[in-house]
Amino acid sequence: MLSKEARLSEQVFSEHIEKVPTRDGFGKGTVEAGKADERVIVLCADLSESTRAEWFEKEFPERFIEVGIGEQNMAGLGSGFAAAGKVPFIASYAAFNPGRNYEQIRTTIALNEANVKVCGMHAGVSVGPDGATHQMLEDIGLMRMLPNMIVVAPGDAEEARKAVIAAAAHEGPVYLRFGRSATPLFTSAQTPFVLGKALRLYESGTPQVALFSTGLLSYEALRAAKQLEEKGVGSVVLHVPTVKPLDTEAILAAAGKARAVVTVEEHQAAGGFGSAVAEFLAEHHPLPQYRVGVRDQFGQSGDPGELIRRYELDAGAIVRAALGLVKQ
Repeated sequence: MLSKEARLSEQVFSEHIEKVPTRDGFGKGTVEAGKADERVIVLCADLSESTRAEWFEKEFPERFIEVGIGEQNMAGLGSGFAAAGKVPFIASYAAFNPGRNYEQIRTTIALNEANVKVCGMHAGVSVGPDGATHQMLEDIGLMRMLPNMIVVAPGDAEEARKAVIAAAAHEGPVYLRFGRSATPLFTSAQTPFVLGKALRLYESGTPQVALFSTGLLSYEALRAAKQLEEKGVGSVVLHVPTVKPLDTEAILAAAGKARAVVTVEEHQAAGGFGSAVAEFLAEHHPLPQYRVGVRDQFGQSGDPGELIRRYELDAGAIVRAALGLVKQ
């Protein structure tokens, strides 16, 4: 059954569930953060419409900076503004931010513990027709390796809004990951969000498998849990929006209820969220695990939903992975 503590949308499993891009949550969140704290500023690399940074620009034009096609310069500027007491959000496509400016993020932001919020948009294969060059699948791995960096992959637009506000209030560097396509809005305004905390979404019967998910695919994990329940297989679904630091207490608690783990992410299976969970469990609670993710491939142009199925990231793929582990 759905977790009462999560306070999810009443339309979680409805065919008519509302769909909103998580980048919209970024736009709304920065406006709210800007109203609450005049130190908040937004820098963008020639993509204000696509990233939704234009929403902040319209509300606070004097606190918006268009950098142009110069993500490396944007990272350096962000660090400088942070040193001067501002709370800068630097926004571009994840393929360019952190893809293009990783060295500047590493040296001027993470190393200096600068209070900069790095915002990577259009991450994952669900970007769709833009193809492999713009479908960033390596950013979680890159950013979680950086000392001092918090890494957040919101599950839907409402959580994305909350994550932006929480990041603005946090002192230190944060990486926030957002999507382009409209995806199910499964949380609500009442759903709790705290940096570093996971959220139990679902539990059925006596859990045989724990489904740990992050980002947009947490909705697919929910759907998978429902399908597993119909097949007589109990599961627990833990949504982990903060990839770093991991909520190790919640992960241990959920893993302790099951005899296998499936991790789910719209990212390379190597080096991302699933790897972080595997590293932790290997040292503290070893058990069989399968990482649902893109398997050593680049993306390609296509319909977002078709690509999610093509790379076996959908509920059906999660169910197959879970059943494979349970039958061992």
